[in-house]
Amino acid sequence: MKKYAGLLFLVIYLCSCGSDPLNYDWSIYKGGADANNYAPLDQINRNNVKDLQVAWEFYPGDEPENFRIWKYECNPITVDTVMYMVSAWRWLYAVNAVTGDKIWSFDPLQGERGGGVLRGVTYWQGHGKERIFVSAGNNIFSVDAKTGLPDDHFGTSGKVNLNIDEGGDRDTRVRVSTPGIIYKDLIIVGAAVSESTGAAPGHVRAYDTQTGSLMWTFHTIPWPGEEGYDSWPPEAFKYGGGTNNWAGMSLDEDRGLVFIPIGSPTYDYYGVDRIGANLFGNSVVALEASSGKLVWYYQTVHHDIWDYDLPTAPNLITIKKDGEKIDAIAQPSKQGFIYILDRETGNPIFPIEEKPVPKSRTPGEESWPTQPFPTLPRPFLRQSMSTNDLANFSPETYAANAEILKNLWHEGIYTPPDTAGTLLIPASRGGAEWGGGAYDPATGVLYINSNDSPEIGRMEKVKKNQEQKNETLFAAGERFYQTYCANCHGADRKGIEANPSLVDIDKRLKRSEILDKLKTGSAIMPSFASFISGKEDEIIAFLSNSGKDVRVASDLGKQDTSTTFLNVTAHGYFLDSLGRPAIRPPWGTLSAIDLNTGDFLWQLPLGNDIQLQKPGEPSTGTENYGGPIVTSGGLVFIASTLDRKFRAFDKNDGELLWEYELPGNGLATPSTYMLDGRQYISIAVSIGENLSHERCAIVTFSLPDN
Repeated sequence: MKKYAGLLFLVIYLCSCGSDPLNYDWSIYKGGADANNYAPLDQINRNNVKDLQVAWEFYPGDEPENFRIWKYECNPITVDTVMYMVSAWRWLYAVNAVTGDKIWSFDPLQGERGGGVLRGVTYWQGHGKERIFVSAGNNIFSVDAKTGLPDDHFGTSGKVNLNIDEGGDRDTRVRVSTPGIIYKDLIIVGAAVSESTGAAPGHVRAYDTQTGSLMWTFHTIPWPGEEGYDSWPPEAFKYGGGTNNWAGMSLDEDRGLVFIPIGSPTYDYYGVDRIGANLFGNSVVALEASSGKLVWYYQTVHHDIWDYDLPTAPNLITIKKDGEKIDAIAQPSKQGFIYILDRETGNPIFPIEEKPVPKSRTPGEESWPTQPFPTLPRPFLRQSMSTNDLANFSPETYAANAEILKNLWHEGIYTPPDTAGTLLIPASRGGAEWGGGAYDPATGVLYINSNDSPEIGRMEKVKKNQEQKNETLFAAGERFYQTYCANCHGADRKGIEANPSLVDIDKRLKRSEILDKLKTGSAIMPSFASFISGKEDEIIAFLSNSGKDVRVASDLGKQDTSTTFLNVTAHGYFLDSLGRPAIRPPWGTLSAIDLNTGDFLWQLPLGNDIQLQKPGEPSTGTENYGGPIVTSGGLVFIASTLDRKFRAFDKNDGELLWEYELPGNGLATPSTYMLDGRQYISIAVSIGENLSHERCAIVTFSLPDN
């Protein structure tokens, strides 16, 4: 009997791993086109995970000296014996997946910095010529997978400029932050754009993998005659921005469907110039992968004014309901909802109810009267807050936070940002993050990490930055700074709480890097792209303490004297006077949810702040970025937290089976693969205080030889 059981196991293993049971590739971002963060590998399992040890480390080492990169988010891929990754500086590397030795590197920007994060690369098997697609600046590069040299047959000198086909002349800072996906001979890509007024639209595009020719475009802000056009003002397709796919996508290759989560329209918190539901903002869209034709869509937020982007690619799942198997998608959200939709029709598998929500009080805003609320699964985070939910570090801070909370407008989720101050829960950062969920196809269980801390939204009426007669560059820059920046960074530029000092920033960053941060945003800072246009010299003069003798050439008669509203506290958590979360723990969680029923199997705090943990109480959970992976070895692996720990949990009950202190925070999603019969697990590590030479790294683990 044991003989036959062993034979059955071997057959199952061969089917799951392909023709070679000794090798398994993680050749696509998030482990597969289904975006499921899953691997059918069980060499590392519940019984031996405690024995994991570091197999190798790779330090790209291309960061400039003393330049600290807070989040290195790469999910490396492996093909045969080679791992491909992008560094935090956007260099592309090929390394030996067994030893970590560098094979080749490619610097797409030739020494210049490529702003913003990039979470990985795309592999194309090609027609006898394997290629790696990597994004840097405004370009997508095609690189020979064997040599690291650009493919001159692709686009112009091996690259395609995303701005060229964008279709506008506004803030065309179109980049890619999450790898595109391959369908036959197409690479389908989204875009990362500014989040401010004047941003470029985030149209989805497909390019020929061999020539770089544009093959199709899906307008995320519909053009005249297209479905969804009447959900915007008539001219919005000319000036509207955002509604972009920055979070990645998933692909059902058999059906020829690509599933794309779309972000919010700009400006994120004030929609006076985009009255309407704003399709396809905050929607999951299913497109024919070959043509870009719309098959169906589901909008998760109507007329978003909370920055509730869809943050991650949907998982392709199969659930059992009423005795039937249904192919579906599961779309996690910043709000803590999971929208489970039929893969072919977009119809909800579990009921979703449209419920009334509070009406905006900001002048000019016309918020949408209802929003969709899934009935199952229940939210995986808190969506409301009372004084009972306040952290109690001391009577003084509790009383102070209670007073703040009392004066904030709060009627639960979807309370609009307001001039008097609004408690936004969940926060605009989420909720679910770009790492998404890990789905186990054998059980139908989704494992998902989440942040769980609110923020304060405060709208302020601001006038366009008006020039003054005979101003110096320094004075004009100071006026801009005091209008838009002082609330967060202080009138003296020395920083306020978590917002950093800008004193001597010109000595830490180049002019282009400062302007890049202003235009694209960084960490908790929103984009100011539409506000700084034409003011670059003035801003740099103030920040570098120069230009006091240079007068600004101005035309006071042509100034825009209109006003708008700006969320001056965007992305800032509700903290006490000492910078601690105002809400009680947990501040980060990991949940296991049975998608067949919508039931929670378990939920636990993810991460721990030992300085804030009270004796005898559970872990606090921490802010977390990146996501988990799940394996057939019965394990969920996740780093993501701010305590440097890389952890493995029993997928059945959430028991912690292994943890390892990384040299920095692992704010990324792990990868796992098998080579020559040995399973490896890799994680990208951001710069930390004790990291060798203060460099980002890829750290890879395996079991000992014995």
